[in-house]
Amino acid sequence: MKFFIDTADLSQIREANDLGILDGVTTNPSLMAKVGIKGSEAVYQHYKTICEMVDGDISAEVVSTEFKEIVEEGKKLAAIHGNIVVKVPMIREGIKAIKWFTDNGIKTNCTLVFSAGQAILAAKAGATYVSPFIGRIDDSGWEGVQLIEQIADIYGVQGYDTQILAASIRSSNHIIQCAQAGADVVTSPLEPILGLLKHPLTDSGLAKFLEDARKFA
Repeated sequence: MKFFIDTADLSQIREANDLGILDGVTTNPSLMAKVGIKGSEAVYQHYKTICEMVDGDISAEVVSTEFKEIVEEGKKLAAIHGNIVVKVPMIREGIKAIKWFTDNGIKTNCTLVFSAGQAILAAKAGATYVSPFIGRIDDSGWEGVQLIEQIADIYGVQGYDTQILAASIRSSNHIIQCAQAGADVVTSPLEPILGLLKHPLTDSGLAKFLEDARKFA
């Protein structure tokens, strides 16, 4: 399973990348605004900076909702760098745009996916990635990881090439559950990724090793 970080914060991207396990980055307009990036030129430059930092797919989200505008915006985003993946919402015009991007060699990430039916349409249109938002599904009272399992089963039966990119990650356990459920990629804030490092027995074991080592100093 590939690890992406879900942020526009360059310091967090750098920290995750320094671990040596980072495969890519996902962003959206909200994450851009959170770090003070405003205006299309500033946003495009920020995407370029991220692409120069991380050797992997970088999802850059369109803000248009009509087919022609999505395509034009997506072409501009894709021109920023070869690692850009155009992030398109799961709407009627978005599916049409994903098919156009697929036919024209532009990678896509179909975002805001909340059902297996939506995931099927994204795969049929040729999306590179499909992004089920499992945390938001949990908030609605259903188990989001079950959707990952369902999509993985369907894609396996049908032989779809679209990769399942588990999004809206809220905890380290979410990451583990997504790996078990068959996600190809997980995109997460930095904190759940770093949380995978932690276990009290590791801490106590290391403390004991260091204590014993000092006896021989």
